[in-house]
Amino acid sequence: MKKRDDMTFPFEEYERRLGELRQRIAQRQLDAVVITDPENIMYLTDYQTTGYSFFQALVVPLEDEPFMITRAMEESNIFARTWIERTRPYPDTGDAIQMLVDALREFGLSRKRIGYERNSYFFPAYQQDTIHTTLTEAKLLDCFGIVEQGRICKSPVEIELMRRAAVATEAGMKAGIAACQAGVTENEIGAAISAAMFKAGGEPPAVMPYVTSGPRTMIGHATWEGRVVQPGEHVFLEVAGCYRRYHTAMMRTVILGELTDSMHKAQETMKLALQSLHAYIQPGMTVSDADNLIRNIISHNDVGARLITRSGYSIGIAFPPSWDEGYIVSLKQGESTVLQEGMTFHIIPWMWGVDGDKTCGISDTIVITSDGCESFFTLPKDFTVLPEQGKPAKPEAATTSVSSDKATSIDKARKGKQQQANG
Repeated sequence: MKKRDDMTFPFEEYERRLGELRQRIAQRQLDAVVITDPENIMYLTDYQTTGYSFFQALVVPLEDEPFMITRAMEESNIFARTWIERTRPYPDTGDAIQMLVDALREFGLSRKRIGYERNSYFFPAYQQDTIHTTLTEAKLLDCFGIVEQGRICKSPVEIELMRRAAVATEAGMKAGIAACQAGVTENEIGAAISAAMFKAGGEPPAVMPYVTSGPRTMIGHATWEGRVVQPGEHVFLEVAGCYRRYHTAMMRTVILGELTDSMHKAQETMKLALQSLHAYIQPGMTVSDADNLIRNIISHNDVGARLITRSGYSIGIAFPPSWDEGYIVSLKQGESTVLQEGMTFHIIPWMWGVDGDKTCGISDTIVITSDGCESFFTLPKDFTVLPEQGKPAKPEAATTSVSSDKATSIDKARKGKQQQANG
């Protein structure tokens, strides 16, 4: 290992990660592992590139020095970012898998017990077939998850890095909320979010923000498509800030007009779910128990809404196409993983189908502590209500949000008028 002091984390952090990985390699009675998942490679070495669609692999022997296989152009990232000293690049006209096989032979591993990430998105079946038919004297075994066992709990230095990502998340969400008004396009809202995240020190996230309005909020994982926001509609925002590939995420909802009874109930239900989670969650609890806590609250509503997904997922290092670590662990029914200090989750008690045609959300990113959990955010959870947006937008229309208390007063006043009319 090449000791250096200009990586994302102190050199000792990478020594710890590599040492713990080798303990797991020994426990599985392997001689080496071939790591192809870009998040796992970065976790171990600090290596990153947007060119991960080309084959890349980190080979970690149990006792010998690790080495990397990359496209020749990407080798510069090894030198610029990592502690790796041995590298075997392949040209664009070359054969990446043959280079891996040749390197395994060169470093005395061609007859050993080698683990590989069989379920990696970036090691497709046809490449795995080539390894099996070429490296016939080796014993090839699936070791998927061997690195993730270390990633599932974040170290204190990782938590601090996620706090920097959270600054970008909040900056983006505040800008997005401020940009919401009748007459603007979803693109303009997305642009405001993105600019604010990057100005706050954020880096390109694994997924750009989700921005939908009115009926488009019912489309799963949709984002801006040029639609003009109309008076009286609501806007659903989901933003993940990124710093050094670590992410934090949040959902918020903006009401451009009157806060209806249904939407107010949805707001209070989601807030109750998050409050209950913060009150009860702790190490030793299973993720299934945490999911049931949230799901039971969201499911007991009279506004026609459902929680149609898991209620949360691990979050941390991510490359496109997704910002979550849900494949490591998610909050869902029947999942027996036990919560541990240092785990980080995006908690999503969102409500799909309020009144049959509206989706809204309030979410939080948390870290499990020794006796509970903490949020990475300080932004208020209440819907932002802009009552003047119920009328045609004017050029000078305000874009600041109304406080929760004021929104509640507006709602009570409206109900009072209804009661007088009914009386």
